[in-house]
Amino acid sequence: MIYKFMRLIVFFDLPMNSKKEVKIYARFRKWLIENGYIMMQYSVYSKIFSNRDACVKHIPILKRIVPKQGQIRIMMITEKQYAGIEIIVGGMSNQEKLISVEPFVSL
Repeated sequence: MIYKFMRLIVFFDLPMNSKKEVKIYARFRKWLIENGYIMMQYSVYSKIFSNRDACVKHIPILKRIVPKQGQIRIMMITEKQYAGIEIIVGGMSNQEKLISVEPFVSL
């Protein structure tokens, strides 16, 4: 079987007007990190999957934990498309640098 690596990108804009909203934001962000997402930039996280099926199966899990307020969008792209992202200003985040050096290992 040929694996075509996929990326799931999560874009979110959550309200942070009260302590409760800040806590919800922090909990969501922490969940993303604990579940293998890397920060591309503020409020934009991505996770690599070994194939499209694995990526599609992860979406309902993500939908169950998203906060009810704010705006959250997801986009699924191939690893080849992800590699074609151009950084115009600045550079890769430290997490992205680590991932680009370490090859993806599938269990």
